[in-house]
Amino acid sequence: MMLRLNILLAVVLLGSCVWLIRSSHESRSLVYELEKSQSAARELQIEFERLELDKRAQATPLRVEKLAREKLRMFGNNPGVTHYVSASGGAASGAEGAPAEAASGGRP
Repeated sequence: MMLRLNILLAVVLLGSCVWLIRSSHESRSLVYELEKSQSAARELQIEFERLELDKRAQATPLRVEKLAREKLRMFGNNPGVTHYVSASGGAASGAEGAPAEAASGGRP
């Protein structure tokens, strides 16, 4: 009877040790995965902030104006190249007697 009880207690002890080792290993691997995920989240946050900074740098008014002039061939308005439309429907230049190129806004 005492031998069976000792064997049963030894088996329970071994099972408990195996369970403790397994749960400890699982805990360590979960902590490792958590740290790895937090590191990836930090990297993504840094990348997001860098992209936000790039977006703000690309949207500055001077850059937008430069791109509008170069790529879209737009130009600023000034009284010398402004066209006024009269009620009769004819277009008259703001600077009378100006060359045809200036009256058309310098466009080809």
